[in-house]
Amino acid sequence: MKTRPFKQVDVFTARPYFGNPLAVVLDGRDLDDETMQRFAKWTNLSETTFVLPPTDPAADYRVRIFTPGGELPFAGHPTLGTCHAWLQAGGQPKRSDCIVQQSQIGLVQVRQAGERLAFAAPPLKRSAISPGVLAQIAAALDLKAQQITAAQLLDNGPVWLGLLLDSADTVLQIEPDHLALKNIGIKVGVVGAHDASAAPLLISRANREARAFAGATPEAGNGLDAPDFEVRAFAAPLGINEDPVTGSLNASLAQWLIAEGHAPGRYLAAQGTCLGRSGRVHITRDAAGQVWVGGESVTCVEGSVLL
Repeated sequence: MKTRPFKQVDVFTARPYFGNPLAVVLDGRDLDDETMQRFAKWTNLSETTFVLPPTDPAADYRVRIFTPGGELPFAGHPTLGTCHAWLQAGGQPKRSDCIVQQSQIGLVQVRQAGERLAFAAPPLKRSAISPGVLAQIAAALDLKAQQITAAQLLDNGPVWLGLLLDSADTVLQIEPDHLALKNIGIKVGVVGAHDASAAPLLISRANREARAFAGATPEAGNGLDAPDFEVRAFAAPLGINEDPVTGSLNASLAQWLIAEGHAPGRYLAAQGTCLGRSGRVHITRDAAGQVWVGGESVTCVEGSVLL
């Protein structure tokens, strides 16, 4: 065992303790899988990351991402939080236009604008969910069929069942049966617009005001104080009843909703409201069709850990 630099970062917030915490071990060299997993379980956070030298020459660093129950090929808030910690610790990217993170899913680009970082959403695979399983999940969430506008299985490394609900109020009122969700074995992300009646106007306005990506940062957000959408993430199969703010879920939801015309190419999502958090996720689709998922991060704890 040796002393290794460590940070605990709050992600998708500029206010400490209002986002999603992440443990970052900035030197994961020589640690075996069992040690990483044990430490991730000990931190009792939704994710813990370990920074390693890259094996791909195009990458600036490599990251391994662990939940208390296992390793993930990719996750959003660990991507932004690890990048924040790596830069704060003196990391120097090879490219001037972005940081390149090597994850198990591949290379992920991260761009910076001021204090906000944004990652390029990985390619998304979508598929239909069987009516029987959807009915089980609706029952576990105490949702009526007419409250579910659309449903898709979303896979960008992690697999989520995405549910578009009729309103943000419906999203916020859900009281899940977490044991039932755990037994079904599918992580569920729900999303609803804060003013569903205004969605067509929002999309129209976003289309009119969209700027060419070459002239705008992908992390710029939509400039609105109030969020356009409310998101919740239920991950009982991973031992996490509700995740405060979830980058991978917001990435896949954005790719799905924008592609199907349910959301504009630029919007602001809130997550964590029911947990007393105020996470904010800035979504932008650039002129080339790439979706970027952005947010602020703040370091809350720094020092060293014995591993």
